[in-house]
Amino acid sequence: MLAAGLGTRYGGLKQIDPVGPNGETLIDYSIYDGMTAGFGRVVFVIRHCFEDAFKTAVSSKFDRFVDVVLAYQETESRLGDFPLPAGREKPWGTGHAILIAEEAIDEPFAVINADDYYGPNSLKAIADFLRSGVSSSQYAMVGYTLRNTLSEHGAVARGVTECDEHMFLKRIVERKRIEKTPAGARYLDPGGTPHALTGDEIVSMNLWGFHPSFFAHLQAHFSRFLSEHGGDRNAEVFIPSVVDELVTAGEVAVKVLRTDDPWFGVTYRADRSIAMRCVRERIEAGVYPQELWEQR
Repeated sequence: MLAAGLGTRYGGLKQIDPVGPNGETLIDYSIYDGMTAGFGRVVFVIRHCFEDAFKTAVSSKFDRFVDVVLAYQETESRLGDFPLPAGREKPWGTGHAILIAEEAIDEPFAVINADDYYGPNSLKAIADFLRSGVSSSQYAMVGYTLRNTLSEHGAVARGVTECDEHMFLKRIVERKRIEKTPAGARYLDPGGTPHALTGDEIVSMNLWGFHPSFFAHLQAHFSRFLSEHGGDRNAEVFIPSVVDELVTAGEVAVKVLRTDDPWFGVTYRADRSIAMRCVRERIEAGVYPQELWEQR
């Protein structure tokens, strides 16, 4: 679970802010769904600077239910001989975050964000794939519909996909600055030029299923990234970029698992009220009990 973000746009540690009726975070619901789907260990990728707050608010409550491991994504981690650029404060992105967890993982694994809600069917789909479909040359991604993942309160980044007729990934491109529009959506390229999207595109919300072979690919990609872009204080390695490179080279196949589960997340402060409403609706629909952990 990728939880090392500093919440710059949110204005604080959004991953530990409660959204449930008894102080539950989005992490609570993801862990609950993951355990129901059959996962037995959770590796939280965090930062040392908020370790105590994270343990108090989140991770300590799961110790009696599931094996919990903490890994620490710091700017100087996994750089090898590459010198940390002066002024670099933010971690190196989601691809770097997965590398940080390598020592705690020796079997097929899923990746999710701490500030997103994925839904029980989506976690079950990726768990089933990891039990029966994953290999060193075949991974999976759960695909959501773009229009259902956009924020009302600002631009977001999404991995926009193209699939073949058998729902294997052909291409995935990380698009930044995607905004909702009356006609669907649009994104702005690095030069600020807008490009239209329909809103029906299949996108990645960072719910992936990987074989441990992915770590070697990640390390190779990250090493090249550092040599080419390491001097840019804002450059990051995104999971979709690494996967797209592997698919394009024919090194792996990625099955796209479509989901009808609702998705919601917290990017901006105003998104939290929407997340709270969505959680309440899930409870009223019987998806979750009112007291999430009382029945465990």
